[in-house]
Amino acid sequence: MSEVAVKEKEPLFSKKNKKLITDPLNDTNPVTIQVLGICSALAVTVKMDAALVMSMAVLAVLIAGNVIVSLMRNLIPGKIRIIVQLVVVAALVIIVDQVLKAFVYDVSKQLSVFVGLIITNCIIMGRLEAFALANKPWASALDGLGNGIGYGIILVVVAFFKELFGSGTLLGYEIFGNATDMTGLYAMGYENNGMMLLPPSSLVLVAIYIWIQKSRNPSLQEGH
Repeated sequence: MSEVAVKEKEPLFSKKNKKLITDPLNDTNPVTIQVLGICSALAVTVKMDAALVMSMAVLAVLIAGNVIVSLMRNLIPGKIRIIVQLVVVAALVIIVDQVLKAFVYDVSKQLSVFVGLIITNCIIMGRLEAFALANKPWASALDGLGNGIGYGIILVVVAFFKELFGSGTLLGYEIFGNATDMTGLYAMGYENNGMMLLPPSSLVLVAIYIWIQKSRNPSLQEGH
């Protein structure tokens, strides 16, 4: 068997391919390391259900967009590649938006215009331009999966603390008791932190996440 044939049989989840999934979860996280897609981390993280749906929407668009652009990479003229990428992402976002309206209408209303803004999400456009245009579909799909999950982790973590301490709930379920009826912790004087429901708290939580992330991984610190 020739060396070429051996190379063609590279495992689907080789060490290199696994890194496409694992690196964006930490070392190259699109939000905390590359500082991309930060707007949605501020805007849609008041409730966990909205953060989860937004994360899944971006994940779906990112994987599908990466694969489609990768399949078309040898056919797209360089001068119009950005336009083609925007058309691909816009079509996918329209599909996702319609699916959300059909199956999770209440959450879709909470997300409002932010689903449409996925079209210009710098994480998606960045991966299409930097990776999908230069790599095969399978690798592009894994890259989309890794970056989508990395993005989603940040949204869910931020939303967890904002909803918990801002509303006393998680996914709508009361955790600290009922604030209206003064039951649970509220009966002992606990009050929800209204600041957690405002956008500035997202910046604080993301900053704390970055601090913990870099403290645990010295290679991410400046000078390394």
